[in-house]
Amino acid sequence: MPHRSRVTRRLGLKTAVATAAALPLSGTALSGTPAAAAANRFGRSLRIMSFNLRFASTAEPNSWAARRPVMRALLRRERPHVIGTQEGLYQQVRDIEADLAPHYAWIGTGRAGGSRDEFMAVFYDTRRLAPVEYDHFWLSDTPDVIGSNTWGGGSVRMVTRVRFRDLRDGREFHVLDTHLDNASQNARARAARLIAERVAGLGRSLPLVVTGDFNAAAHKNPVYDTMLGAGLVDAWDAAAERGASYATFHGYRPLVPDGDRIDWILASPGVSVHRASVDTFSRDGQFPSDHLPVQASLTLG
Repeated sequence: MPHRSRVTRRLGLKTAVATAAALPLSGTALSGTPAAAAANRFGRSLRIMSFNLRFASTAEPNSWAARRPVMRALLRRERPHVIGTQEGLYQQVRDIEADLAPHYAWIGTGRAGGSRDEFMAVFYDTRRLAPVEYDHFWLSDTPDVIGSNTWGGGSVRMVTRVRFRDLRDGREFHVLDTHLDNASQNARARAARLIAERVAGLGRSLPLVVTGDFNAAAHKNPVYDTMLGAGLVDAWDAAAERGASYATFHGYRPLVPDGDRIDWILASPGVSVHRASVDTFSRDGQFPSDHLPVQASLTLG
């Protein structure tokens, strides 16, 4: 059962409940910076980001303490309207919340329910977007069972779905955010089929955007074919303009030009993608994550 929400950031973080749509709902911020102004040349477009945050490890030299200031600088510079995140732990998500400005909020729950395990948290700009409803499902044979994992994957995997209303024109659209298994191709393939089924179940009346770390290379894996077979388009391929291409997972090693894109932004066919990019932002040799964020500027069809 999807949740309809009128909650604002002033209500703070809600305790996750023991249902299939367990939630913390909370406020965050991304403060304005001149560097993000270039995106305004696309007018009323929406700026979408997919970002695997890399869980908050204490291992140096890439601990969360070392990476957090770089993450803050990147997000404040880019100011996406939606950030589909993967792998963030509860306190890490709260840290990002504290680092960003008060006009951002987020929706998500831990993979094991409540504040446990990694989050597929969806951050959004409350000046532009309002959540209408949201839910979660797990990538298993029992998708409504919190923490379920039945396909032999190395970890519990899930999807966060939010239906947003664009406050500028009243249009609504869905965002689905996910992180597929890194250990099992079978689990990835079955997860892609389940997501495709859920996408089909949402119908075609509203535009749809999918963000995620798919742990599968675009154009090189059946998972990609399944997602495109669901009627979605790859924002990177559909973009009228693209930045330089890099492998989106770098593992803190030298960047690989034209390498595998395992982090994707997908959209329904009526969405116009103006620009797509892979962000290589770092500071003094420190990257905010072991993945590069993927971004797209788009207009809903």
